[in-house]
Amino acid sequence: MLIASMKRIIIVYNPRSSRFKDVEREVLVEARELKGYAVGKYEVKATNLEDNVRSLARIIQDGDLVVAAGGDATGVIVANAVMVSSKEALVSALPFGNFNDFSRTLGLPNFRDVLSGKLATYWPLEILVNGKHFRYATCYVSMGMTAESVKIFDDKKIRKKLQKGHKSSWRSYFYLANWYFKHRHKKKFIPEFLLNGSVVKKGTSDYFAMNGASMSRVMKTRPHYKKSKMFIRFVGKLVSFPRLCDFMAKSMFVKVPGQVVDGDTIQFLNPATVELQAEGEYKTFENVSKIEIRKAKTPLKVVMKKHK
Repeated sequence: MLIASMKRIIIVYNPRSSRFKDVEREVLVEARELKGYAVGKYEVKATNLEDNVRSLARIIQDGDLVVAAGGDATGVIVANAVMVSSKEALVSALPFGNFNDFSRTLGLPNFRDVLSGKLATYWPLEILVNGKHFRYATCYVSMGMTAESVKIFDDKKIRKKLQKGHKSSWRSYFYLANWYFKHRHKKKFIPEFLLNGSVVKKGTSDYFAMNGASMSRVMKTRPHYKKSKMFIRFVGKLVSFPRLCDFMAKSMFVKVPGQVVDGDTIQFLNPATVELQAEGEYKTFENVSKIEIRKAKTPLKVVMKKHK
């Protein structure tokens, strides 16, 4: 069994999520029934991502298996906490959220699959703002319109509606589409910038860096998490509805269009206010001069499905 050499298993979950009952039944109960292993749990606090990362990192020890049982936000917390802890711990993720991009990349549908999975090396992206580390991202990073659009999920009424039932991803797309048509021409989403020293066309609304197998579930790409340097980059003007349709059609039925790069440096012509999003978790930055997207210097050790 994979966990024979593990000291502890830590289950990370959000008790306020719409699928907490499923997590309790399908993961926590299963974990409690394990014989011979110390099983702990970490409840995501109703504060912010950074606070949860720090709190979880403090309890991680060498030899732990840390399992995210939730959506992509829970996966972001787990991945960042293990990276920040600098401990020799393993990471895995189970799909109990809306889009589940990280867990879909790992390919593990239930807790028993984690216990029989294989070990793999996973190189996340690292985001730096004005030269300072901001966050690690396992699957993708976005800047601009797409990053700003996820603010709608902070609306209490929308969150309540999305919590009804388990298959809420298409309702999420409905709210995103509604936001898009209301806001796509209201502002300049990305101020003028240089990309690796070259001027980017005016009117560019979106920047993506993609590392995992999917983005927001429906957009497919060739995963680059196994590589220590490369990822896929897309830069475009998605405020144009025809361009958005073309981008989505290619992303859903072929793969996300873009270039394979080793890293990106984004330099703004003037200090800017910028929206950044990683796996659905966003933050607004002010007075930004430079953003760097690159692979992390050290990889995660993950547990994933054997056939991948």
